[in-house]
Amino acid sequence: MTAGQQLRVGFCGEWYDADPQGEFVIGREGDLAVDDNPYLHRRFLTLVFQQDLWWLVNVGTQLSATVADTAGAVQAWLAPGGRVPLVFAHTTVLFTAGPTTYEIEIACDDPTFTPNQDGPGRGIGETTIGPVTLTPSQKQLIVALAEPLLRREGTSISAIPSSKEAAARLGWELTRFNRKLDNVCDKFDRRGVRGLRGGPGQLASNRRARLVEHAVTARVVTAADLDLLDAPTGQAPA
Repeated sequence: MTAGQQLRVGFCGEWYDADPQGEFVIGREGDLAVDDNPYLHRRFLTLVFQQDLWWLVNVGTQLSATVADTAGAVQAWLAPGGRVPLVFAHTTVLFTAGPTTYEIEIACDDPTFTPNQDGPGRGIGETTIGPVTLTPSQKQLIVALAEPLLRREGTSISAIPSSKEAAARLGWELTRFNRKLDNVCDKFDRRGVRGLRGGPGQLASNRRARLVEHAVTARVVTAADLDLLDAPTGQAPA
């Protein structure tokens, strides 16, 4: 096995080696048995080495995953049946099954692509998904939903708050929270973020999870923004 073929998968402090001669399975069962979660596919994601590249393949039928480089410059939404090449030294994979969100890290010893180090926000992702301008209260909403992930250390299992829980965290009425959530999802959808709509004119039922996955991996919100949750109601700093 050459250096370029070495791939490791990290989850909750444990690391696993993927064999380029075989298939590495991630799901409820497999080489990485993530969790005994009935909402999670038995076989959800696989890692295969083909055409001199490692590929992440979604072999599930319902769940999608958000795949991004750890700098947040490039992001892909991996729908059922899709595949994406793993070209970075470190790749973060987030996916949600039922009420639970999982985070996995994939490390390549000899990546085929190194992002530009000139500064943040200059990667490929910015050419396909433009920057979104958020009001202070809209950013508060995202931070409230993403709080469990933002407080994590390393890869983890997290539960995204319900709309009712996030509204209570902010001291808002649920109707206000839902109205702002619709507005935020619509704003990101217009900028090309996939997975926030279930069909023409309809917001996806799992839009909270998809919004959090995108916001965290694209660095729309970071741990530094957790202070927004302590701002007086309706008075988030600009």
